Amino acid sequence: MIRLLLAAAVLLLGAVPGWAAPSYDLKPELIAPDTYVFVGSTEHFTRANGGNILNPGFIVTDDGVVVIQTGPSRRFGEDMRAAIRTVTPKPIRIVYISNLHPDYFLGSQAFKDVPIAALPGTIAGIEREGHAITENMYRLVGDWMRGTDPVVPTQAVHGSTVVYGNHRLRLIPLEGHTHADLALYDETTKVLFAGGVVFSDRTPTTPHADVGKWLKALDTLDALDVSVLVPNHGRIRPDKGAIAQTRDWLTWLDGSLRAAAAQGRDMAEMLDAPIPERFSVLNVLRPEYQRSVAHLWPAAELETLPRVTK
Repeated sequence: MIRLLLAAAVLLLGAVPGWAAPSYDLKPELIAPDTYVFVGSTEHFTRANGGNILNPGFIVTDDGVVVIQTGPSRRFGEDMRAAIRTVTPKPIRIVYISNLHPDYFLGSQAFKDVPIAALPGTIAGIEREGHAITENMYRLVGDWMRGTDPVVPTQAVHGSTVVYGNHRLRLIPLEGHTHADLALYDETTKVLFAGGVVFSDRTPTTPHADVGKWLKALDTLDALDVSVLVPNHGRIRPDKGAIAQTRDWLTWLDGSLRAAAAQGRDMAEMLDAPIPERFSVLNVLRPEYQRSVAHLWPAAELETLPRVTK
């Protein structure tokens, strides 16, 4: 019913004279040879930014274009594809989606004519939650979402190395930020598209998080020889400092919640607990901290309950 009401509202509003579809005004930034990124905001999803808070990108190879993430809406995907054409006339060979969060895959309608690849866990998650995720984005960013429907990736990928023209790409299956997180490492340029696992000067989000697995994923990425790191959100860096920053935040967050639960404190008290000064560089710090308390507190508290044995 909600879906039908939203669709009806979109059709009705679309008939308003003078209404024009918004534009994301995307500009590709060259970060390494043949490699471009559309740098997004580090804020929350809002009607002002249209959900443009991710760093999707593309690689121009001798054999065509490889796209990484498609953005938060059909309009974003269309604008992204048009911006790619300003760089190269080469055809798009494949699209990789790193996880099931909306800003990674809701632009995929613009790429339905090419293979869209993701880990099996991401495909299953989009099949299960895609419509609910889309409806929530309609509520959050409004008109930017007109005509957007979830597209399930068409090709399952696993850990492997693939070659497109002059670029050798390592597909790295991880988990922790979500149940399935795909990172893409270009062995040719040493650029790492870290997917949802790494944040840079932006507070990590945790709605599907398993912190223990997430920390192991960071260890995997930290072992790579990286020249440029593209985080899912935040500043692109010529080093692996964002991996250390993300690890520091998760370690502190998980440890502080577990310690507080063991001391018998409650979740309401933790929402306003102090945050160490070193994390003040992270954008949307307090709101994301509070969301993480809501996400992670039940498991931390459950661990402190006495075991009952018969």
